[in-house]
Amino acid sequence: MPIIEAVILLIVLVLLSNIISHYLTFIPVSLIQIVLGLIVALVWKFEVPLETDWFLLLFIAPLLYNDGRRFPRRELWRLRGPIFANAIWLVFLTTLLGGYLIYALIPKMPLTVAFALAAILSPTDPVAVQSIAKQVKLPASLMHLVSGESLINDASGLIAFKYAIAATVTGAFSIGTATGDFIYISIVGFISGLIFMTAIQLLMDILRRQGIDDVIFNTVLQIATPFVIYLVTEEITHASGVIAVVTAGVLYHARENRIVEDTPELKLVTEKVWDIIIYSLNGIVFVILGIELPVATSQVIKGGQFNTGQAIFFAFMAWVILVAIRTFWTYGYILFQRLTKSRSQEKPSFRMAVLSGLSGVRGAVTMAGVLSVPATIATGASFPTRALMLFVASGVIIISLVAATIMLPLISTDKQPLQTRASVSDEIANDIDLDDEAEEEFPEEPVRQISEEEARAYIMRLAISKIEELRRPNNQRAAYDLILDYQFIIRRLEMSYRADTAMQKVLDDEIKLREVAITGERESLESLLEGEKITQTSYVGALRRIEKLESRLTQVSGRTMPGVMHYWVLFFRHMWRNTRYWLHSEDTDRLHAENNLIERETAKNAIKALSQYLARTDVDETQFDNQAVYHLLVHYRNRIERAKAATAPSHEDDYQHQLNKLRVRALGAERNGIQTLLEAGNISWTKATHLRQYVNYAENVLVMSLNSEEGE
Repeated sequence: MPIIEAVILLIVLVLLSNIISHYLTFIPVSLIQIVLGLIVALVWKFEVPLETDWFLLLFIAPLLYNDGRRFPRRELWRLRGPIFANAIWLVFLTTLLGGYLIYALIPKMPLTVAFALAAILSPTDPVAVQSIAKQVKLPASLMHLVSGESLINDASGLIAFKYAIAATVTGAFSIGTATGDFIYISIVGFISGLIFMTAIQLLMDILRRQGIDDVIFNTVLQIATPFVIYLVTEEITHASGVIAVVTAGVLYHARENRIVEDTPELKLVTEKVWDIIIYSLNGIVFVILGIELPVATSQVIKGGQFNTGQAIFFAFMAWVILVAIRTFWTYGYILFQRLTKSRSQEKPSFRMAVLSGLSGVRGAVTMAGVLSVPATIATGASFPTRALMLFVASGVIIISLVAATIMLPLISTDKQPLQTRASVSDEIANDIDLDDEAEEEFPEEPVRQISEEEARAYIMRLAISKIEELRRPNNQRAAYDLILDYQFIIRRLEMSYRADTAMQKVLDDEIKLREVAITGERESLESLLEGEKITQTSYVGALRRIEKLESRLTQVSGRTMPGVMHYWVLFFRHMWRNTRYWLHSEDTDRLHAENNLIERETAKNAIKALSQYLARTDVDETQFDNQAVYHLLVHYRNRIERAKAATAPSHEDDYQHQLNKLRVRALGAERNGIQTLLEAGNISWTKATHLRQYVNYAENVLVMSLNSEEGE
C-alpha cells in the first residue's frame, strides 16, 4: 500500500480506537489500538515498511521533546533522589540483571540481544495506561515518581539499547570504549540540545522584534524544533539525539514558564497543535504494534527454534522478571533511605513496592525502539532472534497493560490519578498544586465541593440572568437566541452530574409540558385554517412538523416504539406532503408570510396553553421543575422573535451587534461567577483555572468571529 494511503489508514484506526474506548471504558485505548492493528494485518494482509532512522526520528524525537516541555519541575526537585535513581541506576540494573535472566530463560538468544531486549524494556511509559489513568488510584508520591522518571529513563534506556544493538551488529564490545562513548554522547548530546535550543529561541526573539510574529509561522517553527535538533545532533555531532531533544524540551519549558505570557495566542495554538501530534503518534505506535504482531509470530514459527506457546511463555516470564526487579528495587531503595538518612523517612511498604512494579507499564518508547532493530548485522547475516525479540517486547507491552488494568485498581486505595504523558496537557495545573497551598494558608470550615460540570451550569445560569437583565424590545431576538443556547448546554451538563431519578423527573415534567404546548399549537393551527388566514399547503407543512414533534415525544416517553412498517408509513406520508407543498409553491412570498404567521401564532398559543394549564386548580404548579418550565417558555419566545425578524426589514448587522454585546456581558457574568464559587470554597483553584480557561476560549472564539466579520 502506498505510504499516503497507509498513513490515512493508521490515523483512521487511531480515531476509531478512541470512539470504541468511549464505550468500552474498562479497556485501555492502547489495547484497542493493538487489536485494531492486528485485525487489519490479518484480514487485509497489511504491512508497514519500517526504516530504523525515520522511525526513531518520527516517534522518539517529538515524544521526548514534548515530555521535556511538560516536565514536572517541582516534583523533580522534591523527588530528585528516587526519580534519578529509577531513571538511571534502575535502568542499567534492569539491563544487566534482566539481560542475564532473559539469557538464562532463552539460551538460544545471544547475550547481547538479551541485554538489548532488557534495555528497551526498562523505560516506563505512562502513556500506555492513558485510558485507565482516571480509574487507577495511586499514592501521590508514586504518581509523581512514575511521571518524572518516564522522561529520563527513556534516554538512559535507549542509550543502553543502542550499545547492546551495536555490540550485536559489530560483534565487538569494549567496556572502556563503551564508557568513553557513553560519556561523549551524553555530554555532547546535552550541550547540543542546550546550544541549538538557545539558538532557536534567540532566532524566534529576533524574528518577533523584526515584526515576524505570525502565529502560524512561529507554531510551525516550534513544531519543527525537535526534528531539527535530533537530526543535527545525530548526523553532525554523532552524539545522542535523545538527550539533545530532552534537554531542548526542558530548556524550552524553563524559559517559557512565565507568570504573564507575552504571546498567549501563540502559546494556545502551539499547545493544541502539540496535543494533536502526540495524540496521533502515540496511537499510531500501538496500531503498528498490532500490525507487526502477525509478522513477528509468523517469523518465530518459521524460524523453527520456538513455537507460539514458548514465545508467549517467554514474554510472560520477561514481564515477571521486570516487575520483580522494579518491586525489589523500590523496596530496597526506601529501606536504604530510612537506614542511612533519617528514621523520619517513610517505612518501606511491600504494597507500595508492588504498586511501583505494576505501574512500570511499557509502551510507545519500547515499541518504537524495538521496531528499529536492524534486519541484518555487519556480516550480512540476519539479526539473531530478531523476530522473537519483537514478539517478547510486544507481549510484555500487552501483558503489562492488562496487568495494570486488572491489578492496580485492586491493590491501590489512594485517590490520586496516575499522571500520564497523554493526560498532562489537560492537567497542566497539577504542575503547581494551588489547592494544597491554599488549604495550608487559609484553613476553613469544610464546604460542599461541586463538580466542574455543576460549576459550569451555575455560571451559565448567571449568564442567563445577566442576559435577562439586559433584554430590551430591540434585542429580544439576540437575547433569546443566547439564552436558548445556554439552556441546551446546561441541560447537557445536568445529564452528567444530576442523579438519574432527579433528571428523569425533569425530563418527565418537560415531556408533560411539551404535550400541553403542542396541543395549543395544534388548536392555533386549526383556528388559522378555519379563519382562512393560511392556505391548505401551509397548514399541511405545519401539521407535519407538529406530528413529528408528537412522534418524538412518544418515543422519548417510552410508551410506544413504532415498528418498521409504521416508520416507513410516516416517511412516505411526510414525503408526499412535502411534495404537495412544493408543487403548490407558485407564490413563494405568500407562503413564507403564512409560515411566519403560523410560527408566531402557534408559539403564542402554546405559551397561553401552558399558562392556563399551570393555573388550573387540579394542577400543582410547584410539582414541575422550574428549569423545565423556563426552558420551554424561552423556546417559544425565541420562535416568536425569529418570526418577527423574518417579517421585518433586514437588520442583520444590528442583530449581530446586539448578540456580541450580550455575549460579552454574559462572559463577564460567567467570570464573576467563577470568582464567587472560588471565594465561597465550592470549587478548588484547579477547577477555577479550568473554568477560566473555558471562558477564555469562548472569548477567543468571539474575537475570531468579530475579526472575520470585519475582514468581510
